[in-house]
Amino acid sequence: MKRPRGGRSPGAGSRSTGPARGSVLLSSVSSDAHTWNLVFLQLLLEENGYDVVNLGACVPDELLLAEARAHAPDVIVISSVNGHGRADGRRLIGALRADPMLRGVPAVIGGKLGVAGADDAADAELLDAGFAAVFPDSPDTGPFLHLVDTVCTARRAARAAVPVARTGHGVIPSRFGNGLLPAYAADAS
Repeated sequence: MKRPRGGRSPGAGSRSTGPARGSVLLSSVSSDAHTWNLVFLQLLLEENGYDVVNLGACVPDELLLAEARAHAPDVIVISSVNGHGRADGRRLIGALRADPMLRGVPAVIGGKLGVAGADDAADAELLDAGFAAVFPDSPDTGPFLHLVDTVCTARRAARAAVPVARTGHGVIPSRFGNGLLPAYAADAS
């Protein structure tokens, strides 16, 4: 069985020593053997103050579900660059949403998701299937980091039973009432 990789290397990055902004489970889909995208995302997230568990490439759905149950992340990030992310992502999100312990954990997917390039209709299908967001292959990490921050802030607030009033990105109603995430994301337990 594949063992998860993750956490920070001593001296890596420039993250402050304060508490983490949230926890992220990072993975590729089962058919994708690329790792550079995962290393980039792990470093990006860690540099921005998140604790990251990077499961690596070619992660079987069952292992991802088991690790998500074990780590209870604030958000699950799926990255794919082999062009099969849409097909694998549909299967994976179905398994996540069918699992009673994981159906409320927001999951996002991004990268090169299809061999034919961008496909807004196929991306909408991934959203309908249960992904909180679909990120196209783009060098702009701002929207991705904003969503991760929003999700982690809201889930921390829900766990603490304190409504979210303001973040660095403006007013965010508690319990995901802003329409940014599907209703299932409101279950932060």
